[in-house]
Formats: sequence, C-alpha cells, structure tokens
Amino acid sequence: MYDLRVLRDNLDQLRDQLGARGKDVAWADLRTLTEDRRTRTIRVEELRHQLKKGSDDVARLKREKQPADEAMAAMKALGETIKIHEEQLRVVEEQLAHIALRIPNLPHTSVPDGRDEADNIEVRRWGTPPQLSAPAQSHWDLGEALGILDFDRAVRMAKARFAVLTGSGARLERALINYMLDMHTTRHGYREVLPPLLVNRTAMTGTGQLPKFEDDLFQLRDEELFLIPTAEVPVTNLHREEIMAEESLPIRYTAYTPCFRREAGSYGKDTRGLIRLHQFNKVELVAFARPEQSYDELERLTSHAEAILQGLGLHYRVITLCKGDMGFSAAKTYDIEVWLPSQQTFREISSCSNFEAFQARRANIRCRAKAGKKDNKPEFVHTLNGSGLAVGRTLVAILENYQQPDGTVTVPTALQPYMGGMRTIERS
Repeated sequence: MYDLRVLRDNLDQLRDQLGARGKDVAWADLRTLTEDRRTRTIRVEELRHQLKKGSDDVARLKREKQPADEAMAAMKALGETIKIHEEQLRVVEEQLAHIALRIPNLPHTSVPDGRDEADNIEVRRWGTPPQLSAPAQSHWDLGEALGILDFDRAVRMAKARFAVLTGSGARLERALINYMLDMHTTRHGYREVLPPLLVNRTAMTGTGQLPKFEDDLFQLRDEELFLIPTAEVPVTNLHREEIMAEESLPIRYTAYTPCFRREAGSYGKDTRGLIRLHQFNKVELVAFARPEQSYDELERLTSHAEAILQGLGLHYRVITLCKGDMGFSAAKTYDIEVWLPSQQTFREISSCSNFEAFQARRANIRCRAKAGKKDNKPEFVHTLNGSGLAVGRTLVAILENYQQPDGTVTVPTALQPYMGGMRTIERS
C-alpha cells in the first residue's frame, strides 16, 4: 500500500509510471477520495484547534471564578461535532485504503517495457537439452507407466488438479525437498523455518495476496483463515510490526511447505500432469534487506535458486519479466524456466522478486540505523522472495530430462544419497 501522502501529492505521476500495469485501478474514485480526505482532515484539525482554544477559555473562566456553563456547553457540542467529522473522515480513509490496497507496485527502472510474456527478455542460459534416443514422453505418461503417479484416484478422493505420488515418486518428492533445504541452509546461509499453513487476513494483506487475489485462495468456512498459496506469506510476516536493527540485515529464511491455490484464472491451462495443481510442495527463499542492498540481494537469491537446477544437471534459462507480465507486488522479477523435452520448451520453475518496500509498508516492517548515525529514524526494509524451487515442477523436469528408452528414469547423482542409493526408477 502506498503512503497516503504519495497518493495526495503525486497521483498523476504514479498513474503515468504504472501505465497499463494500473489499468484496473479506480483512479477517478481515488482522486475524489484523496481530495475529500484532505478537506475533511483540514476541517477536523480546525475543529480540534477550536476545542483546544475553547477548553483553555473554560479553564481560564474557572480560575477567575466567572460563569463558565455556557462555554462548557458550547465545548461539549463542539466535541460531538468533532466526533461526527472524525467518523466521516474514518469512512473516507477506509474507502481510500480499499482502493489503495489494489494499486500494484511501481516497477524498477531496469524493468523492460512490455505488455505480456512475449516482451520478456532472456538474461542467460545454463546447460544444454538432453540428447534422448527416443521420442520424449510426457511426465504424466512416464509416471503412470512407472506406477508412481496416480491422477484418477486423486480425482476420486478430491477433484481434478490433484495428484497422488506413490513409491519411488513419493520418495523422489521427499528427496528433492531435503536436497533443496540442505543446499540452502548449509551452503547458502538461510535459516530454516517451518511456519503455519493457515494464516489470517492481515498476513495475506501484508504480502499483497489480499484483497486483489481472494478468488485464488482457499478460505476456511468458519474462521477468517486462509490456506497459504506460498510460504512467502507466513515467513514474510515473521517480522510484521517489528523494527529490526540495521546491522542484523540481510536476514535470509528458507521454508518447505505445501501450497494451496484455486488457480481461478487458469481454466483450460495445464489440465494434465503436475504443472498446475491446487496443492503442491515448494521450498521458498525469503530475504529482508536494507534498501541500498536489495538489488544485490535479488541477484544472490536468484543464483541460489539456479544452483539447485545446476546441481541436478537440468537445462534452464533466466528471463527478466517486463512490466506487463510482473506480479502485483513485485518491483522486479526474474523467472527461471526449466527445459521440458516433451513440450520442447522452457516452463517456469521459480520466480525471484524484489518487492522493495511494498510489502514492508503493508506489514509495517522497518529497520533502525545504528546508534550514532545522523538520521536514526526507522525506515521500511525491502523484502524479497523466490522459489527455491517448486518441488513438483522439479520432479517433472527430472522425469522428462532423465527418461530412458525403456521407460525407466535415471536418478540424478545429487539425489541418489537421498534416495537410499537408488540410481534408477523402475516400474513398481
């Protein structure tokens, strides 16, 4: 959410900077409410000043033992008037906040212009596609033939866009989670967190999922709690309403959680397989940084997500998202896309973003400079996060890139210790 002073003083500039990214914002209503708030704020301040002056006059009359009943009655009436105006101001501010919470973050100056994914810019590639000696099979065909993926039973117990992993498939998923967490904690310096899978509306609002994306969330029927769409939500809210010491930054966390999404806007997309499910596992990376260090931190975080793919020997590319393709809260995003032989294309496996102060302002997460500095006033930190990685999509990439002509799948060397020494996934 933006500072209300920014909306008051720089509304036209903000609208111009957002361009098509702000197409869904009710700008006319925002302008009207901003001006209304200013007028009402001035009026309330004037009335409060009159009340203070009148109260001083009442006190003076009492000290001088002069009649004060009429003045006291006038001040009581003025106090009631102020309450009415304050309530009207509160309503306007609530309406203003309702719209302001739906304004997306401003893109960083380095973000390329563009309307959609066709305008994204490739930054680099790593590795090469595997040389398969037989036509590439899809991961769902491979998994079902190996007896490690079951979609039909998942539909019977839940509905479409769920999956059951069994045997070596379940073990491979668990191996990937442990491999990712071990890599990030022992080599990359992240602190592991195991957060709640249910969070309240305030936590969802703090990271930008609410109010804009409520239709994509699973909500409890009898309580104001939501199943998390990503560990970004609870982990970022670890420091909600806190003031950190500047010297403690950057702070880096990693967390494995199941994630839950309705995928309300993806009708007809990836209806088969593991790419787009309502429930999936993910290892998340979250960082808190000082404003001046956050873009270095973005490069660092992205490299850590890439390191997982490199360790698994999977071909991938990194792209910079254009303004029109970025998420609501991001100031800059790198997408990491892994190669899928069956589709002969790259598919997203991680998004790594710098939100600058956008989430921190909503969640009131600040840092204070070291004692002795000229300006010791708390400022909003910058928050970052990225998938390190989406576990199910990594499993997809392994099945497809390591498939063999006989239908078996070779286990990447890095995962074999986590698989009890298993080198090949065979029919079970």
